[in-house]
Amino acid sequence: MTDDGATPTARPEGPPTLDELNLPTGKKARLHDMIYNHGAENGTLLLLPIDHGLEHGPRDFFPNPEAADPRFQLELARRGGYNGIACQIGFAEKFFPDYAGQVPLILKISGKTNVPPDDAAHSPLNATVEDAVRLGAHAVGYTLYVGSPLQSRHHEDLRRVRRECERYGMPLIVWSYPRGSAIEQSGGRDSIYSVDYAARLAMEMGADIAKLNVPTKSEKDDRMPEVYRDLEWDYAEGARRVIASARRTPVLVSGGSKVSDEDLLEKARTAMEAGASGLIFGRNMWQRPLDEALEVTERVKELFRDYPIG
Repeated sequence: MTDDGATPTARPEGPPTLDELNLPTGKKARLHDMIYNHGAENGTLLLLPIDHGLEHGPRDFFPNPEAADPRFQLELARRGGYNGIACQIGFAEKFFPDYAGQVPLILKISGKTNVPPDDAAHSPLNATVEDAVRLGAHAVGYTLYVGSPLQSRHHEDLRRVRRECERYGMPLIVWSYPRGSAIEQSGGRDSIYSVDYAARLAMEMGADIAKLNVPTKSEKDDRMPEVYRDLEWDYAEGARRVIASARRTPVLVSGGSKVSDEDLLEKARTAMEAGASGLIFGRNMWQRPLDEALEVTERVKELFRDYPIG
């Protein structure tokens, strides 16, 4: 029951609670603060990513030039009451000190530009877990490109990051993204086969939280393995399937490119009903004036109140 006596909207199995994650003390303490003292304060997560300057270059700021100033996103995260802001180390070192203690920090410690093609995608390490501790972060983020020809390098990097996270009690959020020439030959990066694989791999590789896209149908679906070609599914069922494949790993669903507010809220509700632990919405939030961004943020947080976790 919610505080007002209403029954929360039911989900298939529900996302794992913090107690079910079997985390060591340091990780549990950081996540507890992030999910119960920020955001909707009910176990859900709403994160604001701003790693786009590295990943996409300045072009993502063209729709809202004010967003090119990192203080725009930090102010949005503070005033909007986000559970955290995810950014690269330069952003964190230059701008986060003014907001330390007010907004939880997720330090992205890997990333790549989008200048080279994704045929052999690799997200090199550019910071450390020790940097995250020094900056007072609540978690670190690592991008894993599932299926890339360079996946062995990814797996080795992630092994080292995971070991450091255990050493420092730092939660590990894995951006689990299908990429590479083999992925394109097997249905594409947004196919249900690819995203389902990415969900399972995030769990298998030791992610404490996984960030996933929801699969979509395309003309490439006939390239998928036969067992996936035979599936009947829609957007909601695709979300349920990939979230379930993460198995005791909380899932954050990505917002992707900017859509209408109603589409955004429908996508958010579908993800939460499918068993997501929260959302990570960037361009949909900061590619608009601050007052509008705060308004849509509050609408998402209000939706979260129907989906408490734990």
